[in-house]
Amino acid sequence: MAATSTLHSLLLLQALLLAAAAGTSEKNTYIFRINHLMKPTIFPTHEHWYSSPSFGVAGSDLVHVYSSVFHGFSASLFSDRAAALADHPAVLAVFQDRIHRLHTTRSPQFLGLRNQQGLWSKSDYGADVIIGILDTGVWPERRSFSDRNIGPIPSRWRGACEIGTSFSVSMCNRKLVGARFFSRGHDAAAFAAGGIGGINETVEFRSPRDADGHGTHTASTAGGRHVFGASMSGYASGIAKGVAPKARVAAYKVCWKGSGCLDSDILAGFDRAVADGVDVISVSIGGGDGISSPYYLDPIAIGSYGAVSRGVFVASSAGNDGPTAMSVTNLAPWLTTVGASTIDRTFPADIVLGDGRRLSGVSLYSGHSIDNKMYSLVYPGKSGGLSASLCMENSLDPKLVSGKIVLCDRGSSPRVAKGLVVKDAGGVGMILANGISNGEGLVGDAHVLPACAVGSDEGDAVKSYIIANSNPTATIAFRGTVVGVKPAPIVSSFSGRGPNGLTPEILKPDLIAPGVNILAAWTDAVGPTGLDSDHRKTEFNILSGTSMACPHVSGAAALLKSAHPSWSPAAIRSAMMTTASLVDNILQPLSDEEISKPATPLSFGAGHLNLDKAMDPGLVYDVGDSDYVAFLCALGYGPKTIQVITHSPASCPSKRDAPENLNYPSIVVVYEGAAEANQSKTVLRTLTNVGAAGSGIYRSKAEMVGGKGLAVNVKPRKLVFSTAVTKQIFSVTVTVKAVTPSGDGGLGAEVEYGYLSWSDGMHVVRSTIVVSRIQTL
Repeated sequence: MAATSTLHSLLLLQALLLAAAAGTSEKNTYIFRINHLMKPTIFPTHEHWYSSPSFGVAGSDLVHVYSSVFHGFSASLFSDRAAALADHPAVLAVFQDRIHRLHTTRSPQFLGLRNQQGLWSKSDYGADVIIGILDTGVWPERRSFSDRNIGPIPSRWRGACEIGTSFSVSMCNRKLVGARFFSRGHDAAAFAAGGIGGINETVEFRSPRDADGHGTHTASTAGGRHVFGASMSGYASGIAKGVAPKARVAAYKVCWKGSGCLDSDILAGFDRAVADGVDVISVSIGGGDGISSPYYLDPIAIGSYGAVSRGVFVASSAGNDGPTAMSVTNLAPWLTTVGASTIDRTFPADIVLGDGRRLSGVSLYSGHSIDNKMYSLVYPGKSGGLSASLCMENSLDPKLVSGKIVLCDRGSSPRVAKGLVVKDAGGVGMILANGISNGEGLVGDAHVLPACAVGSDEGDAVKSYIIANSNPTATIAFRGTVVGVKPAPIVSSFSGRGPNGLTPEILKPDLIAPGVNILAAWTDAVGPTGLDSDHRKTEFNILSGTSMACPHVSGAAALLKSAHPSWSPAAIRSAMMTTASLVDNILQPLSDEEISKPATPLSFGAGHLNLDKAMDPGLVYDVGDSDYVAFLCALGYGPKTIQVITHSPASCPSKRDAPENLNYPSIVVVYEGAAEANQSKTVLRTLTNVGAAGSGIYRSKAEMVGGKGLAVNVKPRKLVFSTAVTKQIFSVTVTVKAVTPSGDGGLGAEVEYGYLSWSDGMHVVRSTIVVSRIQTL
């Protein structure tokens, strides 16, 4: 793969040279990774070096200078100048700025957290751990960020409260310890060729204040304090709280309403958060082009490596492009990648058809009820084409839909926007029907008119009813909040799925956490739908997405960090993964919302976050910088390419290790080519004892799920730990006994899976085993 690395660099340089030859007269923003060790001593700072004749980058062209998780700078340059700088001997890599998108209560209890006991009690609710949220900013007045009865800010904190539009220093406190914003990338993009435009200050605040709501929601999910009397217009009423309610929160606004998140600003957020002294970083942001960049061209991977190498845990969202195979994002093995699941709470609404049938759906509508009155029911797609069936803007004929309930297909455009289209066309209500790709997966929305979302089967039933009746009618009945739903959790249909399209030997997502219908704090800048025309105000909102799942794991990491200050980010991740749950609340295997069948590790990774057990995992799979370097070497990266990621020069051994030997809590064995019997592969792992006793004897148990054609052999089968021997190495050999593929992971990847467990009678340390066969072309 070293050739691949070189090819990417050559292609980028070629693109720059072609653009220069074409005489492009507009600037673009480029990010330069610099070998900081080459800085001449005559320059007091790296910024002085970058603006010296050696580089010749004018101060007005500099966008950001990076010095913590990343050494280098971003600058707004003409392509010929960028091409010239790419040849500088100190330049390790250069890539053009790209846009990323956001991956858009009761969940702490659902994770096993209880007052005055367990992890909440042992960690003092995450007191004094600082969580950095890279997102859209924060609405500081929310009760979730009150510092009442909270102690002094930890002395190690080096952050700041930046002032700006509608944001003053006094808005930070002992709870919200810092707030910063990063806009230079967007400012530069306003003048770039084909750029996204600058910040629209008619709808945005040039400050840490949150005009979108997403950042306030994720921040309060991770570390919001207890708030009594919380609800969203009466839905999900009760006591709202973050996963780590005593943790400190620092907001880093790297995403802007309407224009997303730029690489250059994201990197600056990582850089500053680590320098400020955060302990955990939460990033509910992912790739915006559907393509996973190699790690050395992915600023989220690069920035998070710099954070993790300094002991900062980083959680990221798995993306919302499920249930498509290979849709998971944020693939770097030093990131903890989180998929989304349901919890045991829902917001039911029923569709009552004219023939008396009741079909179940969900809704968060809180306006005037239609009082169970029957209305004419219409499906504009029957005669109006695809645009009408999707209820796109200006696609509905008021003569057809006025005074009626309209059936709309879900599609990919915003669900609440469809309701607005129906309302503007005179419709009195909407039924939003899933397509087959969404299956029965439902999320609630605070619609602007009476509306209900239904699954694919119910949607087909409504369509059949409309076709079969000359005067179809319906009404919608809203049933409020229901707690105690079974089964739960279920893997959400939208959650990003494996296999890992970049490094198949690393299982992603790592685990799943609550991400469907999550109540958390909200901004006053927009209504609960986020539509410009929605002027309702609400202190809390209910959202769904892997964006909501990610901060649950960030908050969990804060609790574990507080309870175990010496644990590394990898140890914290291992504790979560090896204790994750594989069953729901009726003790059945986790199921998949998309197919209503048992889910697989390609959708849930190690399982569902279970904080009742993560505090005391017994053993952990730890990983350090040298392990990650060996992994990058195994991928075929050369020393210069590795330095782009790790800061430091690296030397790879002549005999490189296999990537599957990274000491990861899950195990993936990949076979390439046609299936053959008697194939065998061996992977190595090291376990570290973190049990309170300091000693113990663990015995192994390996089992495959439906994998009769596979044999798994563990050596040794018993591990003995003592105060003197805290680490033990073992091997896992997977042998194909017979060619009996049991599943399809997408793109020709046959997948079987199982589990390896180590137990001392008190702890069960479980690793997922995935055996994948990739059919090469």
